[in-house]
Amino acid sequence: MAGVYNKVKSTNDLELKDRLVAINRVTKVTKGGRTFSFAAIVVVGDENGIVGWGLGKASEVTTAIAKGVEAAKKNLVKVPVHKGTIPHEQIAKFGGAEVLIRPASLGTGVKAGGAMRAVLESVGITDVLAKSKGSSNPHNLVKATIAALSELRNPLMVAQNRGVSVEKVFRG
Repeated sequence: MAGVYNKVKSTNDLELKDRLVAINRVTKVTKGGRTFSFAAIVVVGDENGIVGWGLGKASEVTTAIAKGVEAAKKNLVKVPVHKGTIPHEQIAKFGGAEVLIRPASLGTGVKAGGAMRAVLESVGITDVLAKSKGSSNPHNLVKATIAALSELRNPLMVAQNRGVSVEKVFRG
């Protein structure tokens, strides 16, 4: 599994931008009445190949988002971005959500919906074709998208392993 090697260790020198993907209001019914709390799923990234996600739960929205950002900073992943797109096609599943991401030519833009768009833009990918199949649950979509991105292989490393040039890796 390639995702294990892509973990980012320190976050001190990174300028991470956070994006709120979804907020869910949760109600706990007790003898004394209803207690409302919030769950926020947040994606952070430096728009230069590093992304992470986090879930924060609290009784106030702002606190939930802050907790989500802190959780996201703890599980960052390095993603190979090649000329504004991804190096190769990748499919990943998490729960009921299945995602397909494909490289796209320059000027295509990020063709992705909702939760996937937030993750792909946080990484710094500018041109990609993405499709989500199955569940549209934002939690599972974010996790499946990050799983797909973490399994991408760097073209430079593939070329070194094969003993060929980077151009030859993309030709054939």
